[in-house]
Amino acid sequence: MHSLPIFLNLEGRPVILIGDGEAAAAKRRLLERAGADIIDENGSAAIAIVALDDDAAATDAVARLRARGILVNATDRPALCDFTLPAIVDRDPVLIAIGTGGRSAGLGKVLRQRIEALLPATLGRLADALFAARPAIRKRWPDAADRRRAIDDGLAGAIDPLDDDAAANVDAWLAGDVGPETGLATIRLRSADPDDLTIGEARLLGRADRLYHDADIPSAILDRARADAVRILGAATGGEAGLSIRVEWA
Repeated sequence: MHSLPIFLNLEGRPVILIGDGEAAAAKRRLLERAGADIIDENGSAAIAIVALDDDAAATDAVARLRARGILVNATDRPALCDFTLPAIVDRDPVLIAIGTGGRSAGLGKVLRQRIEALLPATLGRLADALFAARPAIRKRWPDAADRRRAIDDGLAGAIDPLDDDAAANVDAWLAGDVGPETGLATIRLRSADPDDLTIGEARLLGRADRLYHDADIPSAILDRARADAVRILGAATGGEAGLSIRVEWA
């Protein structure tokens, strides 16, 4: 991982913007959407964006800002950037950021467009509904592990985030006589490439509490599971040929 993705709360906070023209205007619109207070170079801020066409002027501006301890993004100049600005899928309050490390803004844009086509416009309402239901969810499933599994089960069914009506179904999901599911499944790997996992297999890895695997399972595959899922090294195939992982949730 070449950088750490983070989400900054810029509401009412100063951000330096240097430049004019189309590139600077685009960055200004983005910062305004995030609620930032846009200021010039003479002001005090923790981060800055340099959107200058001239290479020498951009390099000098970055050097001046860095000398003041300010983190800088330089438009179209990844070598000068302390941080990059991702392509954004906005389903407020759900945000999906797509970064390419400054390699290709075009690639980030196409990926954003494809993900946007998959996600309903109502996705943000589901996030708000789940947040509003937190007291009721905690009351119904006091145990944290039970609660997490119940939410996982709900998101895989009654309140599937890809369903336009998911937010409206939250109350019915809470009222239903459904408890956290338990289960055990085996994932037969077709290759060491995590991109070869089906959506269903990726979901199994994501919900697993325990993973049983042999030492030759690639870490790229295991990393698709939750960080807190227990990894248990040992035979996962029961003697069958090929790479596989047993996943257990309970």
